[in-house]
Amino acid sequence: MAGVINGNGGRRARHARLRPSSDINVTPMVDVMLVLLIIFMVAAPMMQRGFDVNLPVARRTAPIASERIFVNVPLSYRQNHIVYLGDEAIRVDILDERVRQALANKTDKQVFLRGDGGVQLQDLMDVMDKLKAAGVEKVGIVAKLPGER
Repeated sequence: MAGVINGNGGRRARHARLRPSSDINVTPMVDVMLVLLIIFMVAAPMMQRGFDVNLPVARRTAPIASERIFVNVPLSYRQNHIVYLGDEAIRVDILDERVRQALANKTDKQVFLRGDGGVQLQDLMDVMDKLKAAGVEKVGIVAKLPGER
């Protein structure tokens, strides 16, 4: 009994110190998460690229006082690269100059883009690039209401 202090209390205390702790150390995980948060906060503004497209909010709106400029992209655009500015057929490479001329005396720099249902999205984006190069501030995409012919 010389090695026993307070009954079995001494052995238990020594044995409890040798057992691994069941608590999870979350400090390294929090450090990693904070570093990732900072990386994403710095990188997120650099990854934004796109076009400003004003989508309609209401089904009915007040009529626009000035004359609208429409650019129509037909299904044959992929073969001949011809779009229609109003009723005039023009090649897409001179679209920016023609739109710049049409917007010269207007205060609102907006154009309405109509595309055939079979036109690929990349073709519409190419036309939108040309419109942005011409100084168009707002590009509205025209669509039909459901059930409209």
